[in-house]
Amino acid sequence: MTKTEEIIQEAARKYRNWGKWGPNDQLGTLNYITPEKIVEASRMVRHGKVISCALPFDERGPQTGAWGRVNPVHTFVLTGTDAASGKQDMPHGIGAADDFVSMFLQCGTQWDALAHIYDNAKMWNGYDAARVTSRGAELNGIEHMASRIVTRGVLLDIARFKGVEALKPGYAISEEDLTQCAAREKVKIGRGDAVLIRTGQLGHGKKHGWGTFAAGDAPGLSFYTAGWLHRTEIAAIASDTWGCEVRPNELPDAFQPLHQVMIPNIGLLVGEIFDLEALGEDCAADGVYEFMFVAPPLPITGAVGSPVNPQAIK
Repeated sequence: MTKTEEIIQEAARKYRNWGKWGPNDQLGTLNYITPEKIVEASRMVRHGKVISCALPFDERGPQTGAWGRVNPVHTFVLTGTDAASGKQDMPHGIGAADDFVSMFLQCGTQWDALAHIYDNAKMWNGYDAARVTSRGAELNGIEHMASRIVTRGVLLDIARFKGVEALKPGYAISEEDLTQCAAREKVKIGRGDAVLIRTGQLGHGKKHGWGTFAAGDAPGLSFYTAGWLHRTEIAAIASDTWGCEVRPNELPDAFQPLHQVMIPNIGLLVGEIFDLEALGEDCAADGVYEFMFVAPPLPITGAVGSPVNPQAIK
């Protein structure tokens, strides 16, 4: 076993939550979102302001074909021009438009299901990775999360905390960064919270072109924040980068080692490519970095990820 493997496996064992919610659990840290937590979240709403944290799902998205992922392809089978030209054979003057989308479920703003990442051929709660086949995930599919993601949200605006438009690719956000940013914003991270990390990289991409945003180098969480992610008992973590954790990865010859701990071992819900620019501006303007957070995935049976339109409600 290499030194990198030793480090990853030590963290995996130390922060593993398998069995914490029983042998049949498929929700992981979403179990921290209790009815009481949802009521607490509802009290965050003071002005009725709703801020979307989603990128538009269109051909102008960040995907470049890396790993085969491309932007959504939106196609129509019926159009208004058909109706206007009299080509639709429908009675009494009624017409219609109808369309469909072909897309990778993780090409834009999205959640990773607990079936998405494995540690030595095991997924969340110790289930065998072979339970995910070309027919879908028999266990830990995204559909189990469809009614669970309503909670208190907290924005940790690390870029603004550091006084920059965007953190540089390769910047590893430390536990100290997280705790100091929270202190500056006067928020406390609590059990069942959804924590959103703004690095500014997505905003930079929207302004200056995507470049290698998708699958390239990025600022993100240090591998060594795994203990904080486990200890705080948050329900979800999401960022405005393609992979949430820092790239290049800190450990030699590793590939997304924090994912290997977060998802299959902690059971943590992970979100990526969240557009946090408008939310960051609003929080900076009113000084309030907590809000009600509503972000259910599409209940696609057996899927290992889902597009989402996350809502911060203040």
